[in-house]
Amino acid sequence: MSKTTTMVIRTPEGVTFALPLAGPVSRLLAWLVDWAVVAALASALSIVSAIFSVFAGEAAQGVALLLYFVISIGYSIVLESQWRGQTLGKRLLRLRVMDGQGLRLKFSQVCIRNLLRVVDMLPLFYFVGGAACALSRRAQRLGDLAANTVVVRLPSVAVPNLEQLTAGKYNSLRAYPHLEARLRQRVSADQAVLALQALLRRELLNPEARVELFGELAAHFRGLVHFPAEASDGVTDEQYVRNVVDVVYRPQRGHQRQPTATQPAESVR
Repeated sequence: MSKTTTMVIRTPEGVTFALPLAGPVSRLLAWLVDWAVVAALASALSIVSAIFSVFAGEAAQGVALLLYFVISIGYSIVLESQWRGQTLGKRLLRLRVMDGQGLRLKFSQVCIRNLLRVVDMLPLFYFVGGAACALSRRAQRLGDLAANTVVVRLPSVAVPNLEQLTAGKYNSLRAYPHLEARLRQRVSADQAVLALQALLRRELLNPEARVELFGELAAHFRGLVHFPAEASDGVTDEQYVRNVVDVVYRPQRGHQRQPTATQPAESVR
């Protein structure tokens, strides 16, 4: 079984996305950050436990041990479910847990991968989990294999000059503010970054590949929100993609927002 360093997702519309898989070093650093947070919470818990032990004796220590287990596991479950696959450590290291097929991450998957963390940590310092990552094709520990999840690295995107990219171009989508807002909600971060990169590198493509790429992207975005015919009549596929990028990265006309790889606009939760 050959190793891979990239997760490739192909949508039903024919649009392909590729994200680099997180390596063991970045995952370890993210875990150390999360461990420090959990340790700080546990330290606060031990102080409270010491106070109550004066009145409850050994019972307080047993409750404190149970609460520590809940905190250590619940920390990752709560944050990964609320932050779309990220904890504090993963957010700092630009990592994210994703479904193995690129689908929306389910709460059950988050629970499974974190409950099995106690197995991955055996016998010490994530030996089992580290061995599984080294042997699995997509760097998955046992919890990831059971939950069908992977950890990817979110690439950084340089801030482009959107004024230069869209200057002098009439955006017909702006004439329909309610549909424009709906489009901004439905375009995911990865889709927006792909469209932006396609526009920035369009001059490097040969004519056939350029037409095919923007045809697929435009078809995908048109399928997300259906605008009236007059919004797209006479608009080329490349111009339509440019209009979408303008809508996503500049939600308010006249206000330029700094784009990022993870939050070009309100992404689909």
